[in-house]
Amino acid sequence: MSKPFAGIKVLDFTRVLAGPYSSYQLALLGADVIKVESLEGDDMRFGSRANDWEKRGLAAPWVAVNAGKRSITLDLKKPKAIEIIKRLAATSDVVVENFRPGVMDKLGIGYETLKAINPKLIYCAVSGFGQIGPDAKTAAFDGMIQAMSGLMSITGFENNGPTRVGFAGADVMSGATAALGIASALFQRTHTGKGQLVDVAMIDAVMGYLAQQFTEHLMTGRVHGQAANLSVTRKPTGNLFKTKDGWIVLAVMTDPQFQRLMKVLGREDALADPRFVDWPTRIQNNTALHEIVEAAMKTETSATWGERFAKNDIPAGRVLSIPETAQLDLFKHRTVLQTVETEHGPIKVVGSGFRLEHGGGSVERPPATLGQHTDEVLKEAGYSSAEIAEIRSSKVA
Repeated sequence: MSKPFAGIKVLDFTRVLAGPYSSYQLALLGADVIKVESLEGDDMRFGSRANDWEKRGLAAPWVAVNAGKRSITLDLKKPKAIEIIKRLAATSDVVVENFRPGVMDKLGIGYETLKAINPKLIYCAVSGFGQIGPDAKTAAFDGMIQAMSGLMSITGFENNGPTRVGFAGADVMSGATAALGIASALFQRTHTGKGQLVDVAMIDAVMGYLAQQFTEHLMTGRVHGQAANLSVTRKPTGNLFKTKDGWIVLAVMTDPQFQRLMKVLGREDALADPRFVDWPTRIQNNTALHEIVEAAMKTETSATWGERFAKNDIPAGRVLSIPETAQLDLFKHRTVLQTVETEHGPIKVVGSGFRLEHGGGSVERPPATLGQHTDEVLKEAGYSSAEIAEIRSSKVA
């Protein structure tokens, strides 16, 4: 069964994380993604060159969002390289880039230019603040957008100040949003026959993920603050609790769940306590309830509580490290972790975060070395062996 984007050709000018994450999602789902790199390569390729993978230009952070793509090198400052891009764009379905607005126009391969060559082209531009507006030309990075979008203001502990999330959240959210935007434009093209510009502002994308917090504020005036590890519901049994040897997050949100929790903890007496008779009183007496629950949980290990909670249908999750999560048995039955064979040995990568019954996401080719597919792509575009030799000798590619 063919994948959703089989037959879709993507010219990928993206670098670092936000843009590459978006085109990686398309590659997983069958698109032929041609990554256009400078002669030096994407900044993420080589890392600090502290290990063999980095020395080969296959640093793990780069592989994580570029596996499955083809790589070509071009010096976009040279007219011949721009000519090549225009020829490739004529037969492409998608162009995606995350330069500062205006850079592609200066190079002579901006949206209007490529649209004139290929009216059906979907052109996705990812930037900090979008293609229009007073901040359009302002450079952006993940931490900056986490700060300005409101994300940091609701993360962490009040006494420690605003906190970044533990991964490049703004980049990844923006990349996922861009992939959705491109997919939407491709589907729309099936009944309009037209391409279009997909303008992804990182700050818009992150705000889209904070829809609950922004909508509640705009409707009621409520301002969400830092809640540490407490659930957005503010229910005290939706929180982090220490065990004998680690931590567990409870997600006990209903009265039946609360009653089962108290029984499993051996604190049925709390069910008759007037401080905990309903959710308003439990929230009002959050600290006291937290102390009761945690005191009980400190008597046993996380594994023991995990088994007891599962047996009694109490929503809970042990706090695991990345290595511990990667070893969970459930991934033997899923496809999100995939093994890819390379000439240097097998590696594992993270694939699509969903499964499709027909042609789901997977990495179909090993991560490319820098410029590995340049000659191959040029031949497909109609360049002869002699022309490719000239392009190489003149250091265009």
